[in-house]
Amino acid sequence: MAFLPVVLAAVLSPFLCLFAAFAFVVEDCCFVLFGKRQQRRDAAPRNAAATVVIPNWNGRDLLEKFLPSVITALEGHPDNEIIVVDNASSDDSVAFVRERFPCVRVLAQSENLGFGGGSNAGFAAARNDIVVLLNNDMRVEPDFLPLLLRPFADPLVFSVSCQIFFSDPAKRREETGLTETWWERGRLRVSHRIDPEVDVPYPCAYPGGGSSAFHRQKFKEIGGFDELFKPFYYEDTALGHLAWKRGWKVLYEPRSIVFHEHRGTIGKKFSTDFIQAVVQKNLLLYIWKNIHDWRMLLPHFVDTAAIALAGPLAGSAKARYTALGLVRAVLALPEALRSRWRAHELAQVDDVEAFRRQRGAYYRDRFEANGPPSDRLQVLFTSPYPIEPPTHGGAVFMKGALEAMQPLVDVHVLSFVDEASQLPAQERLREYCASGEFFVREGKPPRNLASLLPFVIHEFSDREFAWAIDRIIFLKKVDVVQIEYTILGQYAGAYDRIPTFLFEHDVSFQSLGRSLKKQWKLRPFIAYMQLLRYETRMVRNFRRVQVCSRENEEYLLEFVPELKGRIDPDLRALIDTTSYRFVPGPREPNTILFVGSVRHKPNLHALLWFIDHVFPRVVAAKPDATLVIAGAGSWEAMGNKLKHPNIRPLGFVPDMRELFERYALFICPILSGSGVRVKLLEAFASGIPVVSTTLGAEGLASKGDGYCELADRPEDFASAVVELLQDPVRAEAMAVRARQMVEREKDATRLAARLVEVYRREVLRLRQC
Repeated sequence: MAFLPVVLAAVLSPFLCLFAAFAFVVEDCCFVLFGKRQQRRDAAPRNAAATVVIPNWNGRDLLEKFLPSVITALEGHPDNEIIVVDNASSDDSVAFVRERFPCVRVLAQSENLGFGGGSNAGFAAARNDIVVLLNNDMRVEPDFLPLLLRPFADPLVFSVSCQIFFSDPAKRREETGLTETWWERGRLRVSHRIDPEVDVPYPCAYPGGGSSAFHRQKFKEIGGFDELFKPFYYEDTALGHLAWKRGWKVLYEPRSIVFHEHRGTIGKKFSTDFIQAVVQKNLLLYIWKNIHDWRMLLPHFVDTAAIALAGPLAGSAKARYTALGLVRAVLALPEALRSRWRAHELAQVDDVEAFRRQRGAYYRDRFEANGPPSDRLQVLFTSPYPIEPPTHGGAVFMKGALEAMQPLVDVHVLSFVDEASQLPAQERLREYCASGEFFVREGKPPRNLASLLPFVIHEFSDREFAWAIDRIIFLKKVDVVQIEYTILGQYAGAYDRIPTFLFEHDVSFQSLGRSLKKQWKLRPFIAYMQLLRYETRMVRNFRRVQVCSRENEEYLLEFVPELKGRIDPDLRALIDTTSYRFVPGPREPNTILFVGSVRHKPNLHALLWFIDHVFPRVVAAKPDATLVIAGAGSWEAMGNKLKHPNIRPLGFVPDMRELFERYALFICPILSGSGVRVKLLEAFASGIPVVSTTLGAEGLASKGDGYCELADRPEDFASAVVELLQDPVRAEAMAVRARQMVEREKDATRLAARLVEVYRREVLRLRQC
């Protein structure tokens, strides 16, 4: 590639982008003033037979090899027909087909019309309502056609794509038929998915030009393949986006199978440089024709100018091709303006909605989630952490809810795990869930210092996880989406009929803010401001938000008052009381139990505070008092403190219930954080008396209710511990009251029934049943 043209194109790129943007602004304003939307026609086609159109240019050898499979597949109906559109081949393709395959109609063109032009000619000549467009290097399965035609019974279906395999199974599947497009920071992203879970007709972004069936009338109404994209590439991608904007459906049928010699013609006839230059030019023309939302277009022009300007300095060929592609695209600006005006006339929905409808979840929401739900709701339940075994408080809450809901709804779990070794344990979820799918979270992404999003949100941002959400909602006919934790709030969908619920296990910015009060540092303060900004915006995207306590509800409403009436403070902080044996006594005398993973900083800080400031006072009054510590994590941060003769570290204990039943007193000296402490609920359910800080018992106990002793100063905390150790009768009476409260207010079975009722009420409200 010559260096001087690239440099010249790069230097001109900012001006070219400004020129193109100005032209589109003027045109868009003119359309607002003078343009008119075209009405849509949605009649279903006759789908018993089809016309197969095969564009060809110097592909005699390919037709000889692959055309017989197409002829065999179409023998099932007398009205099926095959048309080969020959684009002025010089290899005797026309004579060969007429002689070897007399059942095939040949449209011989006097000039090369390109893929789009040749295809359009074939559509014009077709006799059937449905046209199947195949590349000349496609081999089809004998039963590919009936499966492809069936979805056209729906009058909104524009096209249906085959599943594509390569003839050489060793080749990487660069195309599959399951297409997706998305908009990301001013750029169009295009991809093909391999997903064996998709086994029924499924929405996709666009119909592959060489492996799809089209409703001929809709194809003509939309203008067919746009000559703007000559000689090849992106004409089918642009067609799909425009079909979605028209309000139609573009589907993928995985059971209709074809085999492709990828770039069997193009790759042989054109150089790589030429192909890449066309790709970059047509990518820009796709955007300029189809994207009408200026919130998307402005970043696009900035991004394009920046990439093109960097072309001479960048090592990547893509940057150089972008600069040259921009020049070629601007030269095609008059045609682009005409195509853009036509796209304006055809559009029924905006660009954001068009990109959404390609996704399984939005497709179900927009087209399928109508009328009353079934007797058993289908619930998607997403978690950022492994649920089995329940080694942390959040997992206890989640497992409790899942087990309690099992008799009432079908729950489909989608969860991250931290490492592959945790996957086998998650299989236990299948015992009480309808299905389960688990993703091993990749390593931490690099920090983006320019991003306003909290780093922890980036950590859990995963396109594969988002794809799985869409697929499960579609395939499992999901009625309700339940999302756990702030960090997964990014996956909330803007659904109209599928309600989304968020459980804030703790109000994250509240928890971080409390820790800042103890020790102010610049970096945590910046993280707090990012989290405050993100979380207060994110929660607005949910139909209802679940929190652990009234205190959490009141705090959240101070920052997001529009959530009033949409917060449920008493549905998810639950425990299965039947799985905890109530043991009021006798207990091992003068023993004090602390439970909590020291990986969790609030637990570590609480334990250090108790050992440094409270425990010496306890030992002074009760020399035989013993502190028992159970929990996962490294003990290095504890230094030599665990060598104290009255401290007994147990490390990780798989089942804490034996400890709750054995020891005399439980402590919860939490100084920071938010939400309800599961370990406190477990202690209440087990009959072990409790001493806690006010914050530690938030949402469960307050002064004067008699469920536990509350103290915030070291001397008061120590006094409460000593008094309960010395008075087991009083301690037992307190434990009885705490157990009764848990059975009455926090029992999983009762709360799960209320939760499911809220689910159903919200579904009925959105569907206006």
